[in-house]
Amino acid sequence: MRAKAIAVLTICAGLAFCASSQAKIQRNREKDPKYQYNLGLFFLNQNNVDESVKYFVKALSLDTRYYLAWNAMGLAHSMKGRLDESVKAYQKCLGINPQFTEARNNLGTVYQEMNFLDKAENEFKTALLDAGYQNRELPYFNLARLYVLQNRLDEAMENVQKALQIQPRLAMAHNLRGLIYEKRNSLGEAIAAYEAAVKIVPEEILFNYNLAVAYFKNGDYARARETFLKIQGKVMDAETKDTIARYLKMISERG
Repeated sequence: MRAKAIAVLTICAGLAFCASSQAKIQRNREKDPKYQYNLGLFFLNQNNVDESVKYFVKALSLDTRYYLAWNAMGLAHSMKGRLDESVKAYQKCLGINPQFTEARNNLGTVYQEMNFLDKAENEFKTALLDAGYQNRELPYFNLARLYVLQNRLDEAMENVQKALQIQPRLAMAHNLRGLIYEKRNSLGEAIAAYEAAVKIVPEEILFNYNLAVAYFKNGDYARARETFLKIQGKVMDAETKDTIARYLKMISERG
């Protein structure tokens, strides 16, 4: 019985020690800006933006110069459409660490969304000055997207090609290249570019939609119909659904 009692006491002591250790770990986590930041990233990746902001705010309350949290706050604000607040967060990040090029590229995308195209272009070009930036395809892609908006198609094509040289499987760059070719009335090249995008991300509705429209414009009604039908049941936007229905009706009438 005594041995059993000792065993029980040992187990209880072990449990108490574990509980105490866990409480200590939790207290440390509450004071750790990196841990709070990582929690925020977890919720941001789950598209739970409001919850993520709580943890980014907590991280910044523990360390106001935690530039990664400022960058993440900028992203969270932009996802909620709070563009002015997003700009302030990215600027704060860059004020602390001017060499954090990801924030500069992110700031450019917000400026573009706000239609501050000159500011956006400057941020993207500045990002490209950083030879060590590991995601250089992104400012190249963003510059190309900006130049498409301005109908500067030669410059757009030059930059999207540079993005693809760095990252050949950047599906959105293949899709953008298709849009540029389509604006140039080069439907064969546009179709090839859209097909490349769809091959990389087969279920992406936008890429398939653009490909189907290009097929239709090129007179390939069978493949246009097949591609429209592939995405018709997955489209949530009412306007796009109506457009697809009209295309399918026109194909049937020509059939």
